[in-house]
Amino acid sequence: MRCRLPLTALALSAGLALSSGSALAQTAASSNDKVLAQAGGGFNVAAVQALLNQGDAAVSAGNLTEARNDYDNARDASKQLLAFYRDLSGAFRGLDARIPREMDAKGRKAMGLLAQANLRLAALFRQQNQPEVAVPVLVEVVRVMSPSRPEGQKAYQSLLELGFVETPYAGAKLTAPN
Repeated sequence: MRCRLPLTALALSAGLALSSGSALAQTAASSNDKVLAQAGGGFNVAAVQALLNQGDAAVSAGNLTEARNDYDNARDASKQLLAFYRDLSGAFRGLDARIPREMDAKGRKAMGLLAQANLRLAALFRQQNQPEVAVPVLVEVVRVMSPSRPEGQKAYQSLLELGFVETPYAGAKLTAPN
C-alpha cells in the first residue's frame, strides 16, 4: 500500500506535466496555423467562393468541363459545410448562444453559395442544351432559398423560361442579389 501512493502521485504529476505541455503546444499551434480557415485551400465559405470563381474563369475561357467540375465541387463543399454548421449549431443550442449564432451565420453564407453554384450549373446545362439536367438544381435553389429571395426568383424564372412551370411568380419583383 505504501508503494502505491508514491507511484500514483508520480503518475499523476507526470500526466499533468505532459498534458500541460501538450496544451501549450496546442495553443501555440492553433494561433499560428488554422489550416481550415485559410481562404485558398481551407474548408470554409471562402474556399467555396474560390471554386465558384475558378468555374467562372473556366467558362470565360471556354472550358465547360472544368467549369462543371469546379461548380460541382463548390456545390458539394457548400452542402457539407451547411450540414456541419447545422449540426454544430444544434449541439450547442441552449448551452452557449454564441456558437449557434456563429454557426447559423456561416450556414446562411454556405446556403447562399450553394444557391450560386446551382444557378451557375443550371446556366451551364442550359448552354449545353441539357435543360432536363438543369431542372433539379433550379428546384433545389427555390427550395433552399425560397421564392421570396432573389436567387429563388431567378431559379423559378429559369424554370418558367424552360417550360417546366407555366405560372409566373408575381409575389415579388426580381431584384439583383445583395
